[in-house]
Amino acid sequence: MRIFLVRHGESLGNLDERAYSQFGDHNVPLTQWGYRQASEAGSVIAVYLAGLTEPGSKPLRIWYSPFLRTRQSKDALLDALPAESVGKVREDYLLREQDFGLFTEIYDHAERKQKFPDEFEKWARLRSNSGKFYARPPDGESRADVAQRMRLFLQTIMHEARNGHDNVVIVGHGVTNRAFEMSFFQHPVDWFERSVNPGNSDVTLIEGTRETGYASRLLHQALDRQPGQNDLRELYGVQVAVKPGPLS
Repeated sequence: MRIFLVRHGESLGNLDERAYSQFGDHNVPLTQWGYRQASEAGSVIAVYLAGLTEPGSKPLRIWYSPFLRTRQSKDALLDALPAESVGKVREDYLLREQDFGLFTEIYDHAERKQKFPDEFEKWARLRSNSGKFYARPPDGESRADVAQRMRLFLQTIMHEARNGHDNVVIVGHGVTNRAFEMSFFQHPVDWFERSVNPGNSDVTLIEGTRETGYASRLLHQALDRQPGQNDLRELYGVQVAVKPGPLS
């Protein structure tokens, strides 16, 4: 079995948090740099598959979150992968980003406390008493909730693997990809708390068999922007559908 976990490429929200309120979390697009990152991740996967010696490799089954930045990352991956290496491509809402409820689009703690003082105090108390993993933002999801839906999604992946469809790409978000890996390996909560989100368009490979066991490793670490490259004008003249040239 082979699972490529890919986080979406750089989005406008990664440049400036104001993008989340401007577009809505589900509709924040990739930057042109993010499209390049995702395209490069697709090329890395293609090269890795081409180097395998096993005969008759199954086509990739690609799953992706319904959020715009993951859909666009999926498109960039498909542009970089040979058409013959790709099987079914499907969206699943279980792969969506963590729901922060009333705190959606508000990433500054001071602003959260100012706008929702009672809810913020309760949430802060839960984080202190129960731990960050279990504390739900008001009307939102805890990381434990995300891990539960990743365990549910994992059942789909394992069912397909039993039917021979065991080459998979999952295009998701930082927390969801970590939660998937946690569920796959049945890692303890402490593992999640100590781990960090993958970078934009990083590729984590889970590989192995039931007989030999499974292991995960960082297959590809995407190239970040260099200092001074951030162009916040993209927030107001969004050119997300343009397919840029190769990375220099």
